[in-house]
Amino acid sequence: MWLMMAAAIAAGAPQEANLPEWMAGCWESHSQGVWVEECWTHPRGGIMLGSGRSGKGERLINWEVMQIVRAPTDDPDRPKLTFYGAPSNKNRAPFHWVASSARDVTFLNAEHDFPQRIRYWREGRELVAEISLKDGTKAQRWRYAPKGN
Repeated sequence: MWLMMAAAIAAGAPQEANLPEWMAGCWESHSQGVWVEECWTHPRGGIMLGSGRSGKGERLINWEVMQIVRAPTDDPDRPKLTFYGAPSNKNRAPFHWVASSARDVTFLNAEHDFPQRIRYWREGRELVAEISLKDGTKAQRWRYAPKGN
């Protein structure tokens, strides 16, 4: 009886968007003397916290703080996540989740100047990040290896 009630409740419950646990960890990239690092916490309490920085030698060029938050939605059939990014002391900007697979995640904000689209995916052990305009033009891409490897 209890099992049938639980199954009925679960069937009617809205499906939750999964936080991209596969992004958790610290990642780094090196190219032509420029280094880029990005770190993400494991999901907990409906949020992942991220930080990123880039530089050349010991000189810092950019830094950013980020969050991916499971956000409530008015449409129970369309749960969403929101990515917030605040680069180098600028106001944070929201980017909303769009349909993604279990191995990639895409966020959009068409009103933002640049980027308008933020996308992450895995290729084997590597984490790939891409920013672009909404239609994918003017793309910039980073390919990260796990930090320390």
